[in-house]
Amino acid sequence: MKVLLASLTATLAMGLLAPAAQATEAPRPKQASIPFVNNDGIRDWRATDRQTLYVQDNRRKWYRATLFAPCLDLPFAQTIGFETRGTDTFDRFSTIVVRGDRCPLSSLEASEPPPKRQ
Repeated sequence: MKVLLASLTATLAMGLLAPAAQATEAPRPKQASIPFVNNDGIRDWRATDRQTLYVQDNRRKWYRATLFAPCLDLPFAQTIGFETRGTDTFDRFSTIVVRGDRCPLSSLEASEPPPKRQ
């Protein structure tokens, strides 16, 4: 009887703690994608730093691309390439090319327009 009671108490405690643990985790943003990249799917882009790039699709919707590592020349680039590796969709598995350096993305999320430059 003591074993059953201890087991029941442990199960009840786990049931009460699980929702609290889930409530403290921040929800992860939904990953986005931009279709038809090779056919004018991207309209504009703006770099805010070495690891963040805002991309606008042809419907004028903005996305924030975060890179795995800093891309050193990104803030100074006048042109960049969008490498999608066989698909015609720019997403978190894509890469940007800046002055010959390949900079892979870690995420692509729907976003507000980029912040204004000061």
